[in-house]
Amino acid sequence: MVINQYGEPDVFHAAEIAHMPLGLTDVLVKNYATSVNPVDWKIRRGFLAERMPLDFPAILGWDSAGIVEEVGEGVTNFRPGDKVFSRPATERPGTYSDYVVIDQALLAPKPAALTFLEAASIPLAGLTAWEALIEIAKIQPGQRVLVHGGAGGVGGYAIQLAKSQGAFVATTARGVNRDYVTDLGADMVIDYEQSAFEREVEDFDAVLDTMGGGVQEKSFGVLKAGGVLVSIAQAPDPDKAQAHHVRAHWFFLQPDGRKLAALAQLFELGKMRPTVGQVFPLGNIADAHRLSETGHSRGKIAIVVDQAQAYRK
Repeated sequence: MVINQYGEPDVFHAAEIAHMPLGLTDVLVKNYATSVNPVDWKIRRGFLAERMPLDFPAILGWDSAGIVEEVGEGVTNFRPGDKVFSRPATERPGTYSDYVVIDQALLAPKPAALTFLEAASIPLAGLTAWEALIEIAKIQPGQRVLVHGGAGGVGGYAIQLAKSQGAFVATTARGVNRDYVTDLGADMVIDYEQSAFEREVEDFDAVLDTMGGGVQEKSFGVLKAGGVLVSIAQAPDPDKAQAHHVRAHWFFLQPDGRKLAALAQLFELGKMRPTVGQVFPLGNIADAHRLSETGHSRGKIAIVVDQAQAYRK
């Protein structure tokens, strides 16, 4: 499914395009499943055109799970038939397609316990949670972590990841999602439609900001001195961080197959589980984008590329 211009979901249409030639360390993956992330529709609408310009016709999507079909001459880590998953490079054609060319450094073995559809829900959102909480916040057992938007894709994985590290986790979510985020491991749920989170929590060690705006601004006040605010929504104000005696970071995910393999181990060990919400066939990708744009999808929006293989392990 490709787009020839920026615009509304209706710009998607089916097309046959030859995959790019394999480089020395490239792997050709027969793609069985992918998923939708908010960055997908932001790119489609042109919101990130300056940072991530597209060459049309463009294939979007940055989660992949499938089988290795062919490898470049310099590939040493994978061979045809391997089951893999990945968050590929954004500067290459994406994963709303039957085949994806991915550098071996961005691939990891698919968790054996998961279906391809489940595995495809993990890479971008899971790695975002990993970079935010493990690498930047460096959360430790017993620390208190606030995750905004716990029912979303990144939020759901962040709750589970923080719990796997022994943290106490509070999250904001709509009341209708209270049981869902509690089941993911949240120790405290704040219904943001009924309560102001900044009045419910204080002296937290870390905040994961998935919202930006006023939510980010108010989040500074719930951190203890020396705490950290990590945002995936917008760059925090360094002056506000200094005034509250906290660290503040914003980042754009850099994919890495080794980090994805480490994350996969938590799924293999049962410490985390996939958060597949609604599922669409690839041909209905426009409807999947419409759902994502509402901001109220629960878990990850998963996309079946190969109906015969997506639900297999």
